[in-house]
Amino acid sequence: MTPKIFESEYRFCLILWENEPIRSRDLAALCRERLGWSKTTTYTVIKRLTDRGVVKSENAVVTSLISKDEAQVSELDELMEKRFENSLPAFIAAFARRQKLSQEDIDALRRIIDRDGE
Repeated sequence: MTPKIFESEYRFCLILWENEPIRSRDLAALCRERLGWSKTTTYTVIKRLTDRGVVKSENAVVTSLISKDEAQVSELDELMEKRFENSLPAFIAAFARRQKLSQEDIDALRRIIDRDGE
């Protein structure tokens, strides 16, 4: 099971995924620049995510233990369960009502559905 990554932590992870492996001081500088975080805040988030098994920090170098894809799938699974009672059709219907699907989107979804049926 993928550990929960909260919104501010996810923004941190986006920076990490883009730059890893990265020295913690360099990561703190990027977080200051992109998120407006202090060094202390960044180190606190590193510690919290290390404790939950999302990242590891060894010799002041931070790397992820969970990929961006894993984090996104976990978040989507939680959303599907909480809001759509694990119904993919209900999710797609809600999404399609809010966002006009292009023919390209429809074709891509059709290819995904066809591939799963194989």
